[in-house]
Amino acid sequence: MRLGTDDAWLDLTRAGDDTWRVSADWSSVLAADFTACLSDAEVADFARQVLSRLGAASRAGFSAMVTPGRNNPLALKAQPVGDGFAFYVRLTPNGDDTVCHLQMELDPIPTPDLREMFDALHAALLP
Repeated sequence: MRLGTDDAWLDLTRAGDDTWRVSADWSSVLAADFTACLSDAEVADFARQVLSRLGAASRAGFSAMVTPGRNNPLALKAQPVGDGFAFYVRLTPNGDDTVCHLQMELDPIPTPDLREMFDALHAALLP
């Protein structure tokens, strides 16, 4: 799953059993690329969380973490903008770390495009 544009993006890719690759880039100035130990169930639940919020009638902002534990490598905070959502991304390669992290913003992405991406991620992880 890839969120963003050529200038600023976040990518979450399955690298193997219980292993996911988290990559991000902001205008080739800030970058992150690391492996995270996540189960398919954790990533599927993350996709489900985001999908449920995208479908909410209120169109309120929301937050979602890929795992609720201290070793959470990825958190998204979404703000409604026009017909989509802009994201504030926080990546923490070493888990709940206040020193080693990357924070960046992603421009608004239309809600139908977000639903398609998160639907595909969720469906790919269902047994």
